[in-house]
Amino acid sequence: MLLTALVGRRGDTTPTDSPDEELAHYEAGRVLGALHRATTMPRGGAVGASLAQKLRGWAERAFQAGLITGSEHSTLSRHADILDGSRMDSAACHLDFQPRNWMVGDVFGVCDFEHMRRDARIRDFARLEFRRWQAAPRLRTAFFTGYGQRLNGTEQRLMGSFGAIEAATALVKGHNENDPTLLTHGRAVLAQLA
Repeated sequence: MLLTALVGRRGDTTPTDSPDEELAHYEAGRVLGALHRATTMPRGGAVGASLAQKLRGWAERAFQAGLITGSEHSTLSRHADILDGSRMDSAACHLDFQPRNWMVGDVFGVCDFEHMRRDARIRDFARLEFRRWQAAPRLRTAFFTGYGQRLNGTEQRLMGSFGAIEAATALVKGHNENDPTLLTHGRAVLAQLA
């Protein structure tokens, strides 16, 4: 991997609802699409089982910390069961792919690779889906135009289970880091899953 300094600004400083924001999402899709196409491995069950185990662990931590109810724990467990029984493509994934980690300007760049590893390809879309796209679907459209491929029906349904991971991790990390914004985000995503 080649890393270099890039001239530009963070993607989350791009004015909201501007053509530049839409262009940033298009470019993000183009770049992530190239990474995924270069590293995708065909559908397998191992990645789903691994993600199910992780979700169960996050859900248990959230429950033990009193962050979720028994009913919410059951909801997260149902999503873990869905992941456990799913076959999905894996690829090299950034896993924190969101505007704060994009550099926009004359060229598009990505930073903050600390979580990067092989994972479910569609997991790279979860932060965007649950943190930005639901409020601005045009950005989802721009992204997938750049990506060169839309989610199929199965992948779209699995996005809810990736939302369960997003909710559980946000709640636990928000609690551990005393971050009310992350806690609020986790609660909001969890409410969508009910």
